[in-house]
Amino acid sequence: MLTKILRPGTEAAYAFLRVVAGLMFSCHGMQKIFGVLAPEHPAPHFPTQEWWGGIIELVCGLAIAFGLLTSWAAFLASGTMAVAYVQFHWAPWDKGWFNGHFFPIVNKGELALLYSVLFLYIACRGGGEASIDGRRSG
Repeated sequence: MLTKILRPGTEAAYAFLRVVAGLMFSCHGMQKIFGVLAPEHPAPHFPTQEWWGGIIELVCGLAIAFGLLTSWAAFLASGTMAVAYVQFHWAPWDKGWFNGHFFPIVNKGELALLYSVLFLYIACRGGGEASIDGRRSG
């Protein structure tokens, strides 16, 4: 019964999810590139991996939020977060492949893993009706 009531709002809820997730992701990029909200962390130097990660977060986050080239931006963001999870949180080559550090709650990688899976879903679904992509496709 609840599904029947909520189903008409599915597209609006998806648009809200996409916009909020994209804007939150772009804030991480602004933080890295411009030092916004984290003045104690200096901006990374070009062309380090952290700098490129910040650019991807900023640009892809805004593209996802506005629904512009959504599938491409979300796919790139998903891959970036998968790399961040494996390389910086799990780091199996340093700590062992299946030790206690494998679990996101232990290695503090919940956000990276969640972003990776969420952006993979958005890449598969596209921008939706309430996006620039949706308006361009008719």
